[in-house]
Amino acid sequence: MGKRDRDEGKPAPQAPFNAALARLRERLPEGWAPPAEAERAEEASAAPPPRGPARAVVRLERKGRGGKEATVVEKLALAPAALSAWADELKRALGCGGAVEEDAIVLQGDQRERARRWLEAKGVRKVILG
Repeated sequence: MGKRDRDEGKPAPQAPFNAALARLRERLPEGWAPPAEAERAEEASAAPPPRGPARAVVRLERKGRGGKEATVVEKLALAPAALSAWADELKRALGCGGAVEEDAIVLQGDQRERARRWLEAKGVRKVILG
C-alpha cells in the first residue's frame, strides 16, 4: 500500500502548511499597506551622504614591520579621539587587527581596496591609493 492510497480519503488543507508570518499579519492595523518601492527609493536618496574628512591616503607598507604587510590610512585630519573611534570601526568592518600610530591608522595585511570602499562610504571625499 503506497502513500497515495493512504491520502486519497483526506481533503487538501485550505491554508498553506507553514504560514510563519500569518499571526503577525493579523496584528497589523486595519488598512495598512507596505510602502511603495518609489517611496522607499526617495527616502534612501533623500538622506545626504555622511560628511567626513576631505581626503585620506591609503598605502601598503612593509619596511620596518618584520616583512609583514600593513595598510596605513593617513592624512585624515581627525582629532585623536575621533581617529581612535574611526580605527575601531574600521577594524570591526574589515575584520582585521590594527592600531593608531601617531596620526595614522595601521591595519594588518593588505586591506587597501576594502579600506578605500569603507572610507568612501563613511564620507571621505577623496581617497588616494598609494
